[in-house]
Amino acid sequence: MLKMMHEGNLYMVCIWKKAFRLGLFFLSVLLVSACGNPTNGNQTLKESKTRVVVTTTFIGDVVNNIAGDKVDISVLLSAGQNPHSYQPAPMDMVAVSEADLILVNGFGLEDFLDDLLSGTDTQAEVIVVSEGITPLMMDEHLEDDDHGSEDSLDAVMGQDPHVWFDPNNVLIWAENITSALTEQDPVNRAFYQENFDAYRGQLMELDVWIRDQIEKIPKNQRELVTDHSTLGYFAQEYGLIPIGAVIPALTTEAETSGMELAELIDTIRDHLTKAIFVGVDFDPNLAQQVADETGVKLVPLYFGSLSDGEPAGTYLSFMRYNVSAIVEALH
Repeated sequence: MLKMMHEGNLYMVCIWKKAFRLGLFFLSVLLVSACGNPTNGNQTLKESKTRVVVTTTFIGDVVNNIAGDKVDISVLLSAGQNPHSYQPAPMDMVAVSEADLILVNGFGLEDFLDDLLSGTDTQAEVIVVSEGITPLMMDEHLEDDDHGSEDSLDAVMGQDPHVWFDPNNVLIWAENITSALTEQDPVNRAFYQENFDAYRGQLMELDVWIRDQIEKIPKNQRELVTDHSTLGYFAQEYGLIPIGAVIPALTTEAETSGMELAELIDTIRDHLTKAIFVGVDFDPNLAQQVADETGVKLVPLYFGSLSDGEPAGTYLSFMRYNVSAIVEALH
């Protein structure tokens, strides 16, 4: 009998312990909920920073200048990574799925974007920061898979995505980014606007500086040969003329033909061109062949991303480095 009473008491103790623990659990849930939702009427305090995913280091730098530490930024294309050959990593998929805002260049730069978005359950708003910029159009040559020969190239019109080579375009980026951030986080509207005003001044100063530097190049030498068709916006804004490219396409993933290389060599000789400007992330083999054939020098520039630190770790330093290298090579 005593044994049965003892076992009964133990049973009741266990029940009371479980009930006590369960009560503590529900109490903790209520406390967390109460602390996590300090609402008053229709006003809800923001619990965490806006999570922003950007595709390029250029866009990331503009966001940093405007938002500072008010947002958490994830950059899909790291410093030195070629945007034309990007493949999403698993951590990129996670960042996109958790994002509040996704900022992209547009104009065909992010061919991977549709697959990336469809592969996640993201609810983020996608903003094309180049909205409002008039795109340059150029002929693209695509190989005909039915024939596969160098002569079977179909010409199509493509939008030039390299808008960042004109600071006036980046100013449009900054305006669009400021609007997007303000919509997501209106509490910090004044902060974003103040930083935008300061950054706008820096971009305007950069524009004036570039114009002064270009004046150092004789007018008959303001011609550009590049690894691919990348400096169109820069040339249009500052009075230079692109006369050829090793790969006459908007992407380094395209191919060039022997006929096109021969024409480029003739052009370089006819124009007494001094340099071929190649991206630091571009395979220089083809450009080196043209340089060896013509006697011109290869000049490395930053094209598709900022550098990891100096000399082109910010958009402003990126432009100053590239412009200085171009002027030095041509004047």
